[in-house]
Amino acid sequence: MFDQAAVDAIESVIRDLAPGDVKRIPDEDLERGIVTLQRVIDRLQVERLRLVAEVNRRRSFARDGFVSAGAWLAQKSGTTFGTAKRDVVMARALEDMPRTRQALETGELSTAAAHMLVKAREAVTGQFERSEAALVEDAKRLPAGALRSRLSEWVQAADGDAAEHQAERQYERRRLDVFPSASGMVRMDGELDPESGSPVVTALGVLIDVDPQGGRDMRTPAQRRADAIAEICRGWLAGSGRSGEAATRPDVTVIVDVRALERRGGGRCQIPEVGPITPETARRMACDSTVARVVTKGPSEPLEVGRRTPVVSPALRRAVAVRDGGCRFPGCDRPQSWCDAHHVIHWADGGGTGLSNLVLLCRPHHRLAHQGFGIEMKQGAPVFRRPDGSVLEDRASPEGLEQKDRQIVGAG
Repeated sequence: MFDQAAVDAIESVIRDLAPGDVKRIPDEDLERGIVTLQRVIDRLQVERLRLVAEVNRRRSFARDGFVSAGAWLAQKSGTTFGTAKRDVVMARALEDMPRTRQALETGELSTAAAHMLVKAREAVTGQFERSEAALVEDAKRLPAGALRSRLSEWVQAADGDAAEHQAERQYERRRLDVFPSASGMVRMDGELDPESGSPVVTALGVLIDVDPQGGRDMRTPAQRRADAIAEICRGWLAGSGRSGEAATRPDVTVIVDVRALERRGGGRCQIPEVGPITPETARRMACDSTVARVVTKGPSEPLEVGRRTPVVSPALRRAVAVRDGGCRFPGCDRPQSWCDAHHVIHWADGGGTGLSNLVLLCRPHHRLAHQGFGIEMKQGAPVFRRPDGSVLEDRASPEGLEQKDRQIVGAG
């Protein structure tokens, strides 16, 4: 029987350990406390995984209609299915990895290192038992990166055909989970085999290395990777190699009620696969998109469906691209392929869809245009204003201005 008194004792100790004001703790005590608590967390995780393994063995989860221990654990722990499934796999593996389990129990091994050992065992199951003791000793002393390399070398040396077999197993284990999170963001999590991952890393690197801002890019590396993968997907969706059709804008469906689009409050505003978005986000996406009118009775009964009509026709977009050359926001020279055709006066507010009311903006600056930065067209050229109304001077280089001038003359 699980000892509730022991659980109460653990919680009491944790309360006693909790410092009152961490800002008053000396550096050495603060650092020692972090290391100590991590060791305690790892120790508790071992006990948790022992219980998970037993739930999986008994299949007690089926009593409540769950089809797997992973599904049950995700529900009970309030975590994702992928995280719960990995815990179940590790729990099962530790039952047959006594040296690893013992090192975890004594606090000599972190759960992160144990997880890498489990992965190595999966790769060469029959060979692991003989080498477990040596590998655990390596795991105790090596940092995470070095341990990963050591285990990879061991996997290849453990089996004459390991390289080929490992490649096949890696390919079989490839996965990518994409799902809306509770925070309203879209979460991505996955693993790719080296062959599939290489072009992804290379493509991301190419876009990340491009800095049209001339060293003024203030995004974090993670933000640059996020923007890069979105740009890659937009480029594929807009490409002509997709079923042999002419280039179109990306196929992303947004459902928005007219009153929300016109800023009259209320109404639906959502991306079906992702969830709710703000009306201003919908207005920004609608600047350069294809629109289909659906008249409904109530929220969900369609009465009439109109044809899909591009807001900015391909011919008009080409004209805007020739005129602007790329993003017109002061100081930005991102190419036109990275840009949307922004309506200076939104078409939902009665603005026309013509050269005199369109300007190319890259996606980050298009977002700013819908977040307080003002734009007006004067003699065919955009004038940008800060949210406080002051004019934002053009910071483009003389060469860039001359190039744009030549493009405008050529367009005429």
